Amino acid sequence: MKFNKLSLDIFKRTIFTRKKREKDYLKKGFEEQKKVFNIVESSKDIIYCYESSPSSKFRYLSPSINTLLGQGVLEEAYNDPFSPFERIHPDDFEILNEKIYVGIDYTKPVIQRWRDIEGNYLWFEEYATPIYEKEQLVAVQGIIRNIDERVRFLQDIEYQMSHDPLTNIHNRQFFDNISAKSNLDFDTPVAMILCDLDELKFMNDTYGHKKGDELIKEAANLLKRIFSDIAVVSRVGGDEFAILLIDRSKREVESLCELLKEEILLQNSLNKGPHISMSFGHAYRSHSKGNMDSLFMEADQKMFQDKRRRKEQKLVRAGR
Repeated sequence: MKFNKLSLDIFKRTIFTRKKREKDYLKKGFEEQKKVFNIVESSKDIIYCYESSPSSKFRYLSPSINTLLGQGVLEEAYNDPFSPFERIHPDDFEILNEKIYVGIDYTKPVIQRWRDIEGNYLWFEEYATPIYEKEQLVAVQGIIRNIDERVRFLQDIEYQMSHDPLTNIHNRQFFDNISAKSNLDFDTPVAMILCDLDELKFMNDTYGHKKGDELIKEAANLLKRIFSDIAVVSRVGGDEFAILLIDRSKREVESLCELLKEEILLQNSLNKGPHISMSFGHAYRSHSKGNMDSLFMEADQKMFQDKRRRKEQKLVRAGR
């Protein structure tokens, strides 16, 4: 087949145009890949691909891990592919192990805690995708986002829902929830001490509610100091407190009631803060299940008996 000069020129231009187009496509593709790579590299989230078979190693790990966990963690992970298992919180170790080597429900986010270079554990949420070859899990890739602020926010909300804002001890709702669980779900020795401030109304009427609040806080601090490590201390009313003791002997509970009396006397003798006058009653059950209502009623009845007795003693002293 013969080409005239015009046909040859057209053919050359066609070949040149095709080569140029291919070169432009390659260049454009490279630029797009470079763009994607730069986005991944500059992401605040941790993006990774971890190979689990035939050997364990990171195929890729974004530099953001150094920003979140501290300088040097990226290099550590590449040099020692098992370092994540040392940085994961002990309670989350099995989650990590199953995600990498066994398989989990990858449609759900994975919540986990990782230790930074200063020893603090940070909260993360991860969306992971498994990679299979011949139906075998060989790698996992994912995006991990720090959720410390979200966790703190939820913890603050939970704290506010379960604590009394004036005294920072547990509130009535929390006390009722624990009592209900003890009544229905658990069966363990349980005791309850109910306390009532005798002079709150007098304090409010005479010195104002600010002084009354100081008395409430002082009483709460006293109860926390005695019971917080061994019991649930709650403010269940304006001037009422409840102490719930789980899995304690009857003798221990009686000793703690005596200690409470001694601590009130001691605090009043030191003349630090408002004078505390408190009536209280306690009750004990060897089995909590099905007995929490009667436990509360008995402790409540004994508390009012103590309050009546203290009033009578006060009247006798006043009549002398």
